[in-house]
Amino acid sequence: MGFEEFDVFVIGTGTAGKSVAKECIAEGMKVAIADNREFGGTCANRGCDPKKVLVGLTEILDRAEKMKGHGITKMPEFSWKDLMEFKKTFTDAVPAATEKDLKKLGIKMYHQSPKFLDENTLSVEGKTVTAKKIVIATGNKPLELPIPGRHLPIVSDDFLELEELPESIIFIGAGYIGMEFAHIAARCGAEVTVIDAEDRPLSNFDKDMVTHLQKASEEIGINFILNCQVEEIEKLRTNFRVVGHQNGKKIERKAKLVVNAAGRVPSIDGLDLEKGKVEYSKKGIMVNKHLQNPTNKNVYACGDVSASEGLPLTPLSSQEARIVAANILNLDREKEVDYPPQPSVVFTIPNLASVGLNEKQAREKGYDFKVENKLVPKWFNAKRINSDWYAYKTLVDKETGLILGAHLLGADAAEMVNMFVMAMCGKLDCRTLKGMIFSYPSWASDIKAMV
Repeated sequence: MGFEEFDVFVIGTGTAGKSVAKECIAEGMKVAIADNREFGGTCANRGCDPKKVLVGLTEILDRAEKMKGHGITKMPEFSWKDLMEFKKTFTDAVPAATEKDLKKLGIKMYHQSPKFLDENTLSVEGKTVTAKKIVIATGNKPLELPIPGRHLPIVSDDFLELEELPESIIFIGAGYIGMEFAHIAARCGAEVTVIDAEDRPLSNFDKDMVTHLQKASEEIGINFILNCQVEEIEKLRTNFRVVGHQNGKKIERKAKLVVNAAGRVPSIDGLDLEKGKVEYSKKGIMVNKHLQNPTNKNVYACGDVSASEGLPLTPLSSQEARIVAANILNLDREKEVDYPPQPSVVFTIPNLASVGLNEKQAREKGYDFKVENKLVPKWFNAKRINSDWYAYKTLVDKETGLILGAHLLGADAAEMVNMFVMAMCGKLDCRTLKGMIFSYPSWASDIKAMV
């Protein structure tokens, strides 16, 4: 049997992979794309989008709870089953619609993760194919816990498919996924425990803002067990038992369900990268400033799987896809990565949002800066929704007046942080920002008082 030859072979059908494939086919190249899961990637099928649909219900429940006695006389009733059916209206059509779109464009599709045979040759669906350029955009997958009972917990994919919400849940891990899903579960009535090996949740975020968020989380009934190394998970008759050690002391907790939210790792272990002479690390596929692999120049990587400076976020995947396509097609646009300020949000209630430098990073870079760090529940926007949790920390360069970083906690922090992104990208100093007129009383209008 002869080899099938392609100009570009893309591995992964999420935001990054689809974008590269579509741009290359539009320029007349012969393109193939492959995925070992349903087409459409993590964000649309089992990540950001369905999660935010679930968050939408909890926002209503939270607002109603805060307004009890201030206009709300009875909490709204809700159905987890109906919520999950609503979520499916966003996710169920994604794989078929993605395939239909790719087929219409003339992109050859494979439903298996390929394996490298050599630098330009892949084995997929029992066929051998060659490609001038290979793009790896396989994203991340849940980290498997290296402990006895590792097969017992579910992961975030499974949580988003739960037909019923158990009465008690233990989340192992207090990162994005653990915190967001813990808030969803707790507000929907589950007894929630979060266990983490670190001394605080969300260790990548500003410590002061996280301290406020932890207190807000405890107020809705979330129990934290920190500095705890989980060592075993056991299946009992009706419960699971999680066993760990905290400061030399044995800790045991039981629940109807355990969720592994301990983090995500690059989805690369089935690609046989060594045979393709593709350099990689624990962070993913190694890349240079062109998002090109240094040991196999015919391989590019974009999105969460690339070991680049970009955060593992959907908007960054799109940016990296543009760079990869520009290099493959030699387009007249930017071919090197130059990341703008990257906002990051935890969709708990309140939201935790961050962009730019934290205090340690600003000091390491030698900036002379001032810090505003305040908890402001008496500001109008917090008072009108009866919220005790509204806080911010901003870092401003003393010499230029430019914003170096912004860290926000509040009901609408996910939107507010975008105003700081625009100010930072546009190099608007604080004097210019304060001179602008924003609609009032909007959340965005508050940023002028934060700098």
